[in-house]
Amino acid sequence: MEIIPVIDLLHGQVVRAKRGERHLYRPIESTLCNGSDPLAIVHALLELYPFKSLYIADLNAIQGAGNHHAIIGTIRERYPQLHIWLDAGLQHPQQLEAWNDLPVELVIGSEGLQSGQQYESLVRALDPVRILLSLDFNKEGFIGSPAILSDTSHWPTRLIAMTLARVGSQEGPDTSLLEALIHRAGNRQIIAAGGIRNTDDLDHLRQIGAAGALLASSLHDGQITAKHLAQ
Repeated sequence: MEIIPVIDLLHGQVVRAKRGERHLYRPIESTLCNGSDPLAIVHALLELYPFKSLYIADLNAIQGAGNHHAIIGTIRERYPQLHIWLDAGLQHPQQLEAWNDLPVELVIGSEGLQSGQQYESLVRALDPVRILLSLDFNKEGFIGSPAILSDTSHWPTRLIAMTLARVGSQEGPDTSLLEALIHRAGNRQIIAAGGIRNTDDLDHLRQIGAAGALLASSLHDGQITAKHLAQ
């Protein structure tokens, strides 16, 4: 099971995400380094462990208020071996032009999609190997067009089960939801996101068949350490 660290970018800083309430996000305070500079945070994460992938949520792009293309480009140049998974709030194929010059893998979040056709237009415009689909959930359930969740025939090979209501909550992952998605996904990979606290959570995710886990708070707060990751 792959462990993928997460950074959330807002106004040039890494912020701490909590329950998807983006208006409350504040610059991160981490045990790994001082400050919230994105390059310093990425360096600290890779000093902690040689992660293969990094998930970046560009919150400005997601909210339609600019983007962090320059910062992400610098991360790409400094760490060419790193697979970058970028969520830039894609809703229409025209938005891809802003990212075509960067060799990153693109996350399509269901949160911003109002129809299955909207999702399919993005899929047709992208190389399949670059696509991850994030199935986004809040307390009320699935966010986005129900067709995206119900029609598995259009799912890519990698999916993120994003329980926004548990992000940064220390409540643990929604294992019942994950088990249901893993069952429906067939041979596809399901990556768990939201609420993962410690190695017990990681062990349980591995046992139910999760292919990966997105982590942020548990790394920055020292609940999951370099020793844990090596194990």
